[in-house]
Amino acid sequence: MAQFIRPQARAALWRWREVFLALGLALLGLWWAQSFGVVRWLGWALVLIGAALAVAGVQRARFRQDGQGPGIVALDEGRLVYMGPLTGGAMDVADLIRLELEPQALPAPHWILTGAGGQRLEIPVNADGSEQLFDVFAALPGIKTQAMLDVLARTPDARVVVWQARRPLLH
Repeated sequence: MAQFIRPQARAALWRWREVFLALGLALLGLWWAQSFGVVRWLGWALVLIGAALAVAGVQRARFRQDGQGPGIVALDEGRLVYMGPLTGGAMDVADLIRLELEPQALPAPHWILTGAGGQRLEIPVNADGSEQLFDVFAALPGIKTQAMLDVLARTPDARVVVWQARRPLLH
């Protein structure tokens, strides 16, 4: 059946897969909500869960790129690794103090991650496995996920600081 769907359409469907599953769950919940007793309440619970999952799925779909860019991103036990054709490196997620988007980088915009020790990791937004970065970025304290997605969608002209760790005041 996969050969009957164009590759671009298949890629678009795959990108939004979490949203489709969440909508299916919500529809099942609506069907159950037409019943009686405990099943009715379970149906409404499924509708709420499906709606919450749909919101998260839309955010993930907006973040996800085609994955055809240079390099590979891997995340293993809090250690982020980027292996690219010309550059690469590794950084502990706990050491991350600054996140920027560099739209002028070639061949595609890059995420620039700066660590506490001054190390920098530049990752193309469309690198293979870059969808794992959404979970890393969403876990940063105080990050505004919607603002991050807006910056990624509109691709600004200059480098943008998406998130920066708060520095403790000395006095």
